[in-house]
Amino acid sequence: MREKDFKRLVYIALMTALITVGTMVIQIPTPYTKGYVNIGDSFIFLSASILGPFAGFISGGVGSALADLLSGYAVWAPWTFVIKGVEGLIVALLLKKRSAKKSFVRIAVFILAAIWMVFGYYIGGAVMYGFKAALADVPGNIIQGIGSVIIGSILVESLSRIKYFKDLKQG
Repeated sequence: MREKDFKRLVYIALMTALITVGTMVIQIPTPYTKGYVNIGDSFIFLSASILGPFAGFISGGVGSALADLLSGYAVWAPWTFVIKGVEGLIVALLLKKRSAKKSFVRIAVFILAAIWMVFGYYIGGAVMYGFKAALADVPGNIIQGIGSVIIGSILVESLSRIKYFKDLKQG
């Protein structure tokens, strides 16, 4: 294994762990669908922005699903794996273009990914607990999305300027 590949693997594992911890550190329960609001999406945005589509999907999906499993929300883990993995993929794929390096474009991409997250959990909640229960949790997911867009934007803006991270992005 080349040193660069090994370094990427370590960063993907680190981001997966960071997403798990970031998801678990603040958890506000949502009683209707037995889920919780968190700030883990911020770290998904960071991982996807710095490391690219593959890492965004893997670290977002695995890190968030692992947080569900470790926090007693195992019923949500399969949904979370898909929803958060695709969220990371959306961010990374849409930020691949050079014009996406501008802050306002990056924020728009994060907002789009957060909308996907809200929609994904609405569908998951509706399948598991019914549409009324899922609808009751939408405001909490919107707040989670807004908070994560703000925190994620600050993190990405700050850390993407560090030369050390610039050589890590791959497909």
